[in-house]
Amino acid sequence: MSNYLFTSESVSEGHPDKVADQISDAILDAYLAQDPDSRVAVETMVTTDIVILAGEVRSKADIYYESIVRGVVRDIGYIYPDLRFCADTLKVINLVHDQSGDIAQGVDADASSGKPQGAGDQGMMFGFACKEVEEDGQGNSVLMPMPLYYAHGLVRELARIRKNESIMPYLRPDSKSQVTVEYGQTGRTPKRIDTIVIATQHDAGVERDQIKQDLNDHLLPRVIADDLRDGETKLIVNKTGQFIAGGPHADAGLTGRKIIVDTYGGRGAHGGGAFSGKDPSKVDRSAAYAARHVAKNLVAADLADMVEIQFAYVIGRADPVSIFVDSFGTAKHGLCDHDLSKIVESTFDLRPEGIINHLGLKKPIYQQTAAYGHFGRIHLPWEQLDAVEKLQRYAGLHSG
Repeated sequence: MSNYLFTSESVSEGHPDKVADQISDAILDAYLAQDPDSRVAVETMVTTDIVILAGEVRSKADIYYESIVRGVVRDIGYIYPDLRFCADTLKVINLVHDQSGDIAQGVDADASSGKPQGAGDQGMMFGFACKEVEEDGQGNSVLMPMPLYYAHGLVRELARIRKNESIMPYLRPDSKSQVTVEYGQTGRTPKRIDTIVIATQHDAGVERDQIKQDLNDHLLPRVIADDLRDGETKLIVNKTGQFIAGGPHADAGLTGRKIIVDTYGGRGAHGGGAFSGKDPSKVDRSAAYAARHVAKNLVAADLADMVEIQFAYVIGRADPVSIFVDSFGTAKHGLCDHDLSKIVESTFDLRPEGIINHLGLKKPIYQQTAAYGHFGRIHLPWEQLDAVEKLQRYAGLHSG
């Protein structure tokens, strides 16, 4: 058997779809800041100097959509009229309306009857963790796939350079990255980075060779360790020749169109439901966060080296209808995947209310997740390793 390649991509906060995601989550945060029990499902579309909002809300909060939209767009860096998507000149069209009472009837808890909060939708959600990137540069646990981890790192650092430094003054907000990693024969051991692709928006009159040299000199050394790049690692920059027209003017953006970027870059499965703009009663979001939390703690507890978890829910029902754990043959200590599933079921409260309470999901924490991925960012509540000892105790009971 020979080695093989796997590729993941990421996009910057200035990418049109990510602009839409950030606006949707900024609106969600504004509602939760005033009313933690808000029910929000807001979609955003962005195009040439226009932002269109749609969706459903039930809340006691009173927010001002236009100021939120302009603030998000301004913070991203769309402040120049020549980009044809500018915080000061864009038009906001608000089509958001009240949420259906049918949803509340099935989802809301009822203390008088003892009815628990039900799932806000049906569907399946996945969580994933592996040891390809175990820690960040500060020793914090990451446990994410290598291609996505570095793809995120490249566009995140490129945005930081654009906003805070003068070494590449021609940078504009829209950019994308792609990282191809070479793996060993088992498919679990990354060996080296084979190819790096970066497309970055820039001012007119800047040559591609200059951009490529600047990225090679200033960006890559900050993000990717020298031992992962060798003389055969390829760097491909702005392959069309130039990238002047970009952002929502060049390509309309929609909420929820970068779900693989948001999760595991294709190394782990995705249930299909987008995250941004949805309050945590929607298990599309909250149960996906719980699945990541469970998977990361299982790997951190050294019960397996790679784990993918699936939960499935029915609208209005509290408990998941199924829990599935796949360790890809990496389970340890005499455990099998069935054992791991039972351990998960015994350790975690996977009802929506239990997930929301344990992870603190009624707080306005979501806009920060809407660019550079929802997972592998150590400060977020679903990234905390607070169940490792409990999992190890249960594993001792199950491993015989």
